[in-house]
Amino acid sequence: MSGQPNGHSTPPKVDRSNLIPFSSRLKEGRALALDVWTIFNAANLPPHCINLGQGYMNFAPPKWVTDAAEEALNTVAPNHYSHPRGRIRLREAIKAFYGPQFNRELDVESEILVTSGANEGQYSVFTAFLEQDDEVIMFEPFFDQYLPSVTFNGGKPVYVPLHPPKDSLENPTSNDWTIDIDELRRAVTPRTKLIIVNTPHNPVGKVFTKSELEAIASIAEEFNLLVMADEVYDCLVFDGKEHVRIANLPGMWDRTVTVGSAGKAFAATGWRIGWLIAPKSIIQPTLAASTRIIFCSNSPLQEAAASGLEQAKERKFFENQLAEYAERRAIIVDAFDKLGMKYTLPHGSYFVLLDISNVDFPDNYPFPSSVLGRGRDFRACWFIAQEVGVSSIPVSEFYCEEHANIGEAYARFAFCKDVDTLRAAAERLQQLKKYLK
Repeated sequence: MSGQPNGHSTPPKVDRSNLIPFSSRLKEGRALALDVWTIFNAANLPPHCINLGQGYMNFAPPKWVTDAAEEALNTVAPNHYSHPRGRIRLREAIKAFYGPQFNRELDVESEILVTSGANEGQYSVFTAFLEQDDEVIMFEPFFDQYLPSVTFNGGKPVYVPLHPPKDSLENPTSNDWTIDIDELRRAVTPRTKLIIVNTPHNPVGKVFTKSELEAIASIAEEFNLLVMADEVYDCLVFDGKEHVRIANLPGMWDRTVTVGSAGKAFAATGWRIGWLIAPKSIIQPTLAASTRIIFCSNSPLQEAAASGLEQAKERKFFENQLAEYAERRAIIVDAFDKLGMKYTLPHGSYFVLLDISNVDFPDNYPFPSSVLGRGRDFRACWFIAQEVGVSSIPVSEFYCEEHANIGEAYARFAFCKDVDTLRAAAERLQQLKKYLK
């Protein structure tokens, strides 16, 4: 008799790899899809490739800020839980630094909340205010974390695209990406709860004008919408443009939460220290959510961020940093000028959108499966990374499927890198000439 000893047959194998079904919200938020950051990760690109894709710096925070972090680590209290609102020193520093910018005396007990990065702060706002199927309007292209943060909290994204510059424009700027206010108004329904306004904008670099923000504010007032002002790049505004805070417009303080970031301000993206500034009616529910999500944020690095804000004005830190970023921006756009390629000159943030619609690559190029089936920009960016040795991010990732064709014409290049790296990238990019139609 065949089978096991003593006449026992082999039991059939049971697949136990997916016993418990995961939540549908992961699918709705595109969280399970192979994301662009994984595809264009350094591990998947040639070893020599210069990474201008991901928006993190390859230089250290200012030494006087890291010295403050070291001092905090060597002190007992900052190594333990902070108050869920944030360490009082940081809240006081935020009040002193930002209060004049909001034209008000900020209350450190009720109008400021320290969060574990800007992203967690935004997530906590969604948790605090969204009911199931509430709609959230976001302008496209949008920072990709918005989508899962909204859907994980029961919200439904509603997309309103920024309209790219007309083809006839020879030297477009981020200001040429425009809002159709009538289109925005039509996007509002009885289920609309919130609108996200990201200025300066990632990835376009658009600094929303006062008139644009006034039009958005008018709609928010008319339909009683909460406004999330994602202003993490507020310290990077070029060309004499004015960063207008929508919370400062008439009637808008009461319905606006403004998001800030120590990571963007002090080249410390891994510290995960952010903050929210808003009236008590918004901060208190958000605090209730944030306390249950994280309880509190990283204590010693809150002390370091506080030190940064306390000393920034005296050291003229943000003025000097802006000049350094202007130099970096010039290096990368000069490279595009030499190529004769069209790009969007950003007035804010540290990203440039390059028009890659005329990059010619063979259809039978050995693209990985992760790139095949995605937008043309995924293939173009992969080709440029492999053949030229400079990585970027395909912009269709920041669109819904319906509008992805708008993003397919662009690649996002980050210039938050040191000057030597950018010069090396600029030199390599000249090889693109032989691949242009």
